[in-house]
Amino acid sequence: MSTLNVLAICGSLRRASTNMGLLRYAKAHAPAGIQIDIADISQVPFYNADITEKPAAVQQLLAQLAKADALLLGCPEYNYSMAPALKNALDWASREPDNKLLAGKAVAIVGAGGGMGTSRAQYHLRQSCVYLDLHPLNKPEVFANAFAGGFDAEGNLTDERLQGLVVQQLEALHAWAAQLKA
Repeated sequence: MSTLNVLAICGSLRRASTNMGLLRYAKAHAPAGIQIDIADISQVPFYNADITEKPAAVQQLLAQLAKADALLLGCPEYNYSMAPALKNALDWASREPDNKLLAGKAVAIVGAGGGMGTSRAQYHLRQSCVYLDLHPLNKPEVFANAFAGGFDAEGNLTDERLQGLVVQQLEALHAWAAQLKA
């Protein structure tokens, strides 16, 4: 695999989201051989089977997923679980015939939140990944405390240790995606 095309999806819609900050850092510092595109899911409506014509925002997301070799998911933690916006994006994608936009793809998960980062939400997301036939990377895990000084006021990642961990995770994602394709 020459270039790994990664689609990053953030479950937080907040302008100064630290989870989006993790994805922006990943995109700006992706190792050679990795190209990251960040999806905008802010206009994706809640999945409803009664919606027979896909809205433009959904069509855009599905087109981006079709081009992606792997995913990078920014997973905020809401009430000990994943954010509805992220789950909703995956729900829309999973409704495509034969789950063709998700099945078999490698996934890396990052998250910034209080205390333990977003560990509980990430484990819930991993459960959904099993059903969706996505293949989450096991290590390194990225759990960032959003309130411990590692991000600036705009949500940008400033902590050098976390920056290194994000790059390590991208390198591992590249290797994991290649292994899955072999």
